[in-house]
Amino acid sequence: MQVGKSRFAADLAALIGPADRIGIAVSGGPDSLALLLLAAQARPGRIEAATVDHRLRPESRAEAEVVAQICATLAVPHTILTARWTDPPIANLQASAREERYALLAEWAVEHHLAAVATAHHADDQAETLLMRLARGSGIAGLGGARPRRPLADGVALVRPLLGWRKAELAAEVAAAGLTPLDDPSNRDPRHDRARMRAWLGETGWADPERFAASASHLRDADEALDWASTALADARLVRDGDAIKLDPAGLPREFQRRLLLKAFAQLDALPPRGPDLANAMTALGNGETCTLAGLKLEGGPKWRLTRAPPRTRRS
Repeated sequence: MQVGKSRFAADLAALIGPADRIGIAVSGGPDSLALLLLAAQARPGRIEAATVDHRLRPESRAEAEVVAQICATLAVPHTILTARWTDPPIANLQASAREERYALLAEWAVEHHLAAVATAHHADDQAETLLMRLARGSGIAGLGGARPRRPLADGVALVRPLLGWRKAELAAEVAAAGLTPLDDPSNRDPRHDRARMRAWLGETGWADPERFAASASHLRDADEALDWASTALADARLVRDGDAIKLDPAGLPREFQRRLLLKAFAQLDALPPRGPDLANAMTALGNGETCTLAGLKLEGGPKWRLTRAPPRTRRS
């Protein structure tokens, strides 16, 4: 446990200042319990914990109260955050639950003056995410996996100090503490993409989650490098012309054209389109054609021109 403590302390210090107060998101599963234990040792007196009751299973409230009891034995303040939907979502259940969870954690962190909220995403999660997004045909940005740190709310960061840890290592930390983690059956439900990828990784003899996670990290680095370069390109290649934005695509690799188009969309306050829709629009622009996308009129040619599309008129 001592080795794990010093390792975690270094991982956390790379993401958040030593004097900052941190929130720990704890579901009660082995991963988040390990995060709680490690954080309580690394930052005694400077952490609080929260458990989100999504109200999707009858036993969820009792499970949150079990986490509260564990936190009490560790002298860690704990809050139960309850999902606010009137009727639980049916479609896109996991995505809806994730959105609600982060919204609740963000509000809690702001109210409790926390500098960051830590979650227990680890290397095996990264591998699962990479495989899920490969199956969906994601581009570089989607394949990069979770970032170690990103904004969660104004003045609050979301940090993931366990991305270099394996799930088995975290389970060992919990076992060494004599705790029995809670079991969420949805983690094994084959209706969910992540559960299917998790099962496949566990069954195959050659797929190494640690190597998949390393690839996701390399792809994230590449995405950040491309974004940095496209930001510099935007100064020379995006020109405001009244209500329009002109983009000079000449000689640019397609990926840079794509990123500059997205920046132009943002400058015109248009929502970013779906990847396939944007790819089709780029093909049309490259052929000198005109199309509409996300409320914008896109005109092709040597220079691409983007303006707000005129409102549609109803036929009488």
